[in-house]
Amino acid sequence: MARDKTKFILIGVILLLLFLWSKKDDTFRFFGSSPTAKSLDFNASETDAESKPLIVSTDEKINIDVFEKVHPAVVNIATTTLGMNFWMEVIPRQGQGSGFIIDSRGYIMTNNHVVANAQEIIVTMSKGKKIQATLVGRDPRSDLAIIKISPGDVDRVARLGDSENIRAGQKAIAIGNPFGLSHTLTTGIVSALNRSIRTEDGNQIDDLIQTDAAINPGNSGGPLLNSNGDVIGINTAIFSLSGGYQGIGFAIPINLAKHVATQLITSGKVARAWLGISGISITPSLSEGLNLGVEEGVLIVQVVRGSPAYQARLKGGSREVAIGGIRLRLGGDIITAIDEKNISDMEQLVRLLSKMRVGQTLKLNIFRDGLPREINVLLAESP
Repeated sequence: MARDKTKFILIGVILLLLFLWSKKDDTFRFFGSSPTAKSLDFNASETDAESKPLIVSTDEKINIDVFEKVHPAVVNIATTTLGMNFWMEVIPRQGQGSGFIIDSRGYIMTNNHVVANAQEIIVTMSKGKKIQATLVGRDPRSDLAIIKISPGDVDRVARLGDSENIRAGQKAIAIGNPFGLSHTLTTGIVSALNRSIRTEDGNQIDDLIQTDAAINPGNSGGPLLNSNGDVIGINTAIFSLSGGYQGIGFAIPINLAKHVATQLITSGKVARAWLGISGISITPSLSEGLNLGVEEGVLIVQVVRGSPAYQARLKGGSREVAIGGIRLRLGGDIITAIDEKNISDMEQLVRLLSKMRVGQTLKLNIFRDGLPREINVLLAESP
């Protein structure tokens, strides 16, 4: 009996030892206390553990340098507009956007749609200070606006670059306030150039920069930067089926923005040059069918009375014909070049004229009655 009891005790000890062996890493639960914080491997000091140098890649350094250089000039813009509720009561509505300081006098560039119809504009600086801003001017056609704060509140001024030198494939860095999250940096590349979009109010904006740097609601009005930290564009829109970022964003080129900002600050409005014609693009098939004598250009359909084109005696169509169910006025001048730049279609003509200035004289190469001619046109301000 005693032998059997000893046998059972021995078996029990063996089983206990086997159990403890399988749980050797947790033995402290049974026989010891929890380790101290300092004894944990991940809390070891650099003198106790192997120290590794922090490696920062060239690309990371560019991102860090650009952010440190520019973000003090980037601001959050909160607006209050008045709207109507279901019961036709006037209620305030809040909006968010971004902007950046472009002049030490306190001028801030942003999008028109960020501040349009705003009753109050509050700017939050990089250090969190909130300042009331005033509207200097806005231009719905380019979706640009200028607001102003006191010069004494300016921390940093963004450096504006040259969008004429942009190439697809260049690094693109966006800083803004998406969803109200201040000073967020995203990176990508310039995906394409010369894109066109139509805004919600029906205006078409041309020559936009396309980028895959993440742009979300709230980024509007913030800067798009190159590797030097120079502003090359103003983030203005995204192409999205869901309302969120899907890899396609658009920015207004900074050269256009500088021109618009200069006029808004100095005169409160943007004066645009005007030619005063309507026309249609000439294609090889249209030229062959109508025997126009040129394979590309713009056929002037109508000249607006009193316009620069009218003053220069450009001719519009004088007779109507029906082609494929479409009525066209023929017999007008055909514009083939402006200032030695060949014109292939109406879209190119409109883009070229948008870069011209009021008071500028253009040399037009035209075809009239089958013969080439040159006519000078003095551009006036669009009515």
